[in-house]
Amino acid sequence: MNFCQQLSAYLRVKEYTGRQLYQDMFEQALLSDQGGYDSVGLTEHHLINILMMPAPLHFAVKIAEATKNIKIITSVAVLPLHDMRVFAGELIATQIFTDDRLILGVGRGAFAYEMARLDSPLEDSREKFNESLDVLKALLTEEEVSWNGKYYNFEPLTIMPRPMSNSGPQIMMAALDPEGIYASTKKGFHIMTTPLSGDHQLMLDQVSGFNRAKRELGDDGKDLTLSLSRVAYVAKNESDRREKLEIAYEYYSRFDNVFTGPGIVKNGMIEILPRKQSIEELEQSLLICSTEEMIDKLSPYSEAGIDRVILNMNFGASHKDTMKSIQSFAEKVAPHFSK
Repeated sequence: MNFCQQLSAYLRVKEYTGRQLYQDMFEQALLSDQGGYDSVGLTEHHLINILMMPAPLHFAVKIAEATKNIKIITSVAVLPLHDMRVFAGELIATQIFTDDRLILGVGRGAFAYEMARLDSPLEDSREKFNESLDVLKALLTEEEVSWNGKYYNFEPLTIMPRPMSNSGPQIMMAALDPEGIYASTKKGFHIMTTPLSGDHQLMLDQVSGFNRAKRELGDDGKDLTLSLSRVAYVAKNESDRREKLEIAYEYYSRFDNVFTGPGIVKNGMIEILPRKQSIEELEQSLLICSTEEMIDKLSPYSEAGIDRVILNMNFGASHKDTMKSIQSFAEKVAPHFSK
């Protein structure tokens, strides 16, 4: 089982500045490369202080120039916000600039506040996402592509330069519902998922959907992978663990506001709203614990056959503490799951 460090860019207070936050993320990427992590993940979100990364392909190039081995995953690129004729060229250039270490995670968007203000309402984004993905795949694999659809209409054109491989970068589909995971796997996509605040059974159902499709694909599916995202932190002691749980609870008070709530945002900062879920209930769905507990909690993921765990340690802890957690995980946890 491999591990990815999610560089999820949470600006807890505006005074910290985006410049300092991105410097923190860059240093975390360097440490992850040195520590043997498989990959780092970059979100795409706009207009808000959670998952604040409007330019993931730019950041991917910066990281690749300073690292040697680590893969860089867009987790995820929001296709309905882009013109695929422009995005395809940017993607190929990034594939070249990163020495083919880029993995393209794609999704249709998650926050209604953000999507509505960028003229791609969430309730209408699935249809646009599906067509955008079809256009992107055609542009990456064919020359002289023309299109006549609902969202795209254009005469024959060829995206230049051409991809480094016949199909372009690996494409990873973001999906939460087990049946959605099954359907996306059957189409030949790598899968990225998370149970969020769901229980252990939901995680098993998500894995089952992936494995069922992979079995049905036979040899065509043997190289497909399943990545699962979790908020995680290696705590030094009980006091540290409790402090980080409280910080994570504040993070989710903002996250829920834009994910399932009313989307109240002021001057780019998501309002902290009351949560129905208690901090004790939230704790059950997070991996904020000691080294020994972390190994115990991750063992069922390994046994279930998950290929990569994406660890989000950027939920509001200080940069110093996050760096210590990244290093502790690399030295004391990851070796227990090495192939």
